[in-house]
Amino acid sequence: MTKFAELHRAAEPLLLPNAWDHASAMALAAEGFRAVGTTSLGVAAAAGLPDGAAATRDETLRLARSLGPAPFLLSVDAEGGFAEDPAEVGEFARELAAAGAVGINLEDGLGPVGRHAAKIAAVKAAAPDLFVNARTDTHWLGDGEGTLHRLDAYAEAGADGVFVPGLTDPAEIAALVRHLGDIPLNILYSPTGPTGPTVPHLTDLGVRRVSLGSLLYRRALGAALETLADIRAGRSPRGTAPSYADVDALAQRCDPVHSAGR
Repeated sequence: MTKFAELHRAAEPLLLPNAWDHASAMALAAEGFRAVGTTSLGVAAAAGLPDGAAATRDETLRLARSLGPAPFLLSVDAEGGFAEDPAEVGEFARELAAAGAVGINLEDGLGPVGRHAAKIAAVKAAAPDLFVNARTDTHWLGDGEGTLHRLDAYAEAGADGVFVPGLTDPAEIAALVRHLGDIPLNILYSPTGPTGPTVPHLTDLGVRRVSLGSLLYRRALGAALETLADIRAGRSPRGTAPSYADVDALAQRCDPVHSAGR
């Protein structure tokens, strides 16, 4: 079992913050997070490209190559694998693993179950040690129908964990944990909207991984706009900000040698 897989079976669930560039990833790692994910929305928006449209393959791989040698475990949000052909998705996964990534998040977008299962199998064949977090969008894009059928198919195809963003009902989460048995369940932290359970509550429910998705990126944009509004109104900006030197130093916090045991 890889070190990243072990984090899904620790006493506490893996709280996975999601970065959108080199500096944000290094800043999160400096806060003590052993693993950092990427957010496809943040990567796409920073590049001026649409999210979920298979438009950021190159940008995603470039970021993985930048962060792969860093002294933390990197999981990459790869949308649907940036291709419909499972062989192409497998090749992308191989490139991610070669860059130093230890995990990949693959979303089904409510497309054909068999095709997504084939993508998962292709990834495991091309990069056996890459932790595949198989996401279904049944609650993100739909009403939840078909969740169990999809997750069972993805687990059979070789998924190491499963992800159900948009699922916030505690009873449904607990029931899904029981259904999955030994397969780690990932839930997206949901502070708005209908408000989802807190991290301690998700822990009690048996969730093994809690992702933040694009939340940090969106909060960063919100803080920038709030700062500008304060300055325009003649107020001192609220909140804190790292110094110029601190941000500049983030570019230097990268071990050129990949950590062993990933």
